[in-house]
Amino acid sequence: MSVTDKIAARLPRVMDRGERPPVVAAVRLHGVITPQSSPVARNTISLQNVETAINRAFDNERLIAVALLINSPGGAPTQSALIAERIRELANKKHVPVLAFCEDVAASGGYWLACAGDEIYAHGTSLVGSIGVVSAGFGLNGLLDKAGVERRVYTAGENKVRLDPFQAEKPEDVEWLKGLHADLHDQFKAWVKERRNNKLKATDDELFAGEVWTGSKAVELGLVDGIGTIRSVLAKRFPDAELTVAEPRKPLLAKLGLTGASTRSGDLVTQVLASLEERARWSRFGL
Repeated sequence: MSVTDKIAARLPRVMDRGERPPVVAAVRLHGVITPQSSPVARNTISLQNVETAINRAFDNERLIAVALLINSPGGAPTQSALIAERIRELANKKHVPVLAFCEDVAASGGYWLACAGDEIYAHGTSLVGSIGVVSAGFGLNGLLDKAGVERRVYTAGENKVRLDPFQAEKPEDVEWLKGLHADLHDQFKAWVKERRNNKLKATDDELFAGEVWTGSKAVELGLVDGIGTIRSVLAKRFPDAELTVAEPRKPLLAKLGLTGASTRSGDLVTQVLASLEERARWSRFGL
């Protein structure tokens, strides 16, 4: 069933509930996608911290559509998939169309989230795509040598410390990682093909090489349905609808401005590295 058909089928039921206008509920998905929040990160996205907002967005008796406001350079593939699957589960259960809006960036995992929408829109200058897999880390074995520190690790299982940042890189470990990337890349491609189906207008080699395009180019490639913002699209599609925004519930400490960050030196190093990694993800797109 197309988005237009879903709207046509749902609108009479919504209007029968009274004279109050139908509702389009928007969910903000802003930040790096990660299973763990960080006190030094600007914003993070995980199923844990956005599920309450997603649930509330779909739980409205006057709901006519759900809008996803996506601004993300990507991150953890599992979290991307879990969030997208939850959105599709509720959309199918409630028979509600989902419109995704790419803001500054909807790349990698951010585009995975966008594909949870029945239709995807972007600004002409949005950066869209990056359908690939990447992992990054730091090689710290030289640092330990300079500091005169010897690290001792004891394992049962020869592969328990693959790609340990405190040990020299091994070619066989890199090959193992490439195989893992290839598997995840295949799953990403399958998801895009499932959701975009016959809308895609380019070859796999062009679409799935990890390239990033502007919103305008993404329309030509079939990765995006059209150019527009949430305001402009809703004004045309749902001129009488009321727009609401479902925000994730913040923990009490966050509401009080307390992050619970530790001052232990080990935690501080981890936080600094996490911050550098987050900045690297955004800076790739000039943000």
